[in-house]
Amino acid sequence: QVQLVESGGGLVQAGGSLRLSCAASGNIFSINLMGWYRQAAGRGRELVARITSDGSTNYVDSVKDRFTIYRDNAKNTVDLQMNRLKPEDTAVYYCNVILKLARWGTQRNYWGQGTQVTVSS
Repeated sequence: QVQLVESGGGLVQAGGSLRLSCAASGNIFSINLMGWYRQAAGRGRELVARITSDGSTNYVDSVKDRFTIYRDNAKNTVDLQMNRLKPEDTAVYYCNVILKLARWGTQRNYWGQGTQVTVSS
């Protein structure tokens, strides 16, 4: 019913930049939250950044002033611009969307397949 397609991961040197993109498609009525999480090897998944439908954002402290989250409500997309990348940013990054399939439906939680970001020192 709902698909999240991610793109933009890869290998970059420390100090470089990458931009991740995620597009949600399917029978979507409305999208509340869109965000990005990451999971480094041997660690739990953590919230990186998220954005509400009215544009309010929050970031994990370690990426503030380096990462920016963008959202296009018309296209159901969310991007994460990552600048001044550090080796500790290396992780699999997952797109996350909380949405409704119908006006009176419940909020549903969807995840993308994940995209690898590797930052070399």
